[in-house]
Amino acid sequence: MLNAAEPIIDIHQHTNYSGRTDDQLVAHQRRLGVTRTVLLPAGSRYGLAASAGGNDTVVQLARRYPKEFVYFANELPDLPETETVLRKYLKSGAIGIGEQKFPVACDSVHIQKIAEIAAEFHVPVLMHFEHEKYNLGFDRFYKILEKYPKVNFIGHAQTWWGNIDKNLDQKVLYPKTKVTPGGWTDRYLSDYPNIYGDLSAGSGLNALLRDEDHAREFLARHQDKLLFGSDCNDVDGYGPKCSGSQCLAAIRRLAPNAKVVRKILHDNAARLLRL
Repeated sequence: MLNAAEPIIDIHQHTNYSGRTDDQLVAHQRRLGVTRTVLLPAGSRYGLAASAGGNDTVVQLARRYPKEFVYFANELPDLPETETVLRKYLKSGAIGIGEQKFPVACDSVHIQKIAEIAAEFHVPVLMHFEHEKYNLGFDRFYKILEKYPKVNFIGHAQTWWGNIDKNLDQKVLYPKTKVTPGGWTDRYLSDYPNIYGDLSAGSGLNALLRDEDHAREFLARHQDKLLFGSDCNDVDGYGPKCSGSQCLAAIRRLAPNAKVVRKILHDNAARLLRL
């Protein structure tokens, strides 16, 4: 159940995730102990490759449980109607844009358009980086970070987390080897104040567990830039199928102290999202 003494902000969940109902999602989040959940809608096509619900579905659930759920706005970045759609939902109460999970270059004019809208509304953008599939050209993302220094971005998914490793083979989405520090993700987090890391899903969990000695150093080094998210589609909220519960356990075990745990589970997201 919800525990106000240890508040948790989950920055990454979806409605209708692989067919999960709203009631199942609410129960899942409460079982995790999450006190505030950020709902990330799909755009008008693809369903984020997970049958995720669109903008209207996240608005509806957030209105049912306004103390427990907030929402982002989303749309494919390369459609003529993108700006109109995003403006509509940002004006209605969306506090960010994403999950941007679409087959465009991460430094393209389409992502620049998303960044310009985010700058106007003073909201962050959550990006799903996946080699040869979504937000292509991860090594060029610094161009966006430099061009839009007042826009906060949140990095997520396989290519984002794989690149904590300087020696990553980009085709390997879930590497299991020891980490050589200094990869693109490590450098982005160190060098650019406007990029944060979303620890959700199997990719975030893998980054923590593949090399726990590195994970301890990484959590300490980037303690002000990391955010807890679950992004799991199970209905239980515990056990081996729930990456969210496993991620919570890993953060609590590997973070250097309770203060850092609190930052990653709550305070960083509260500051970034103004919650």
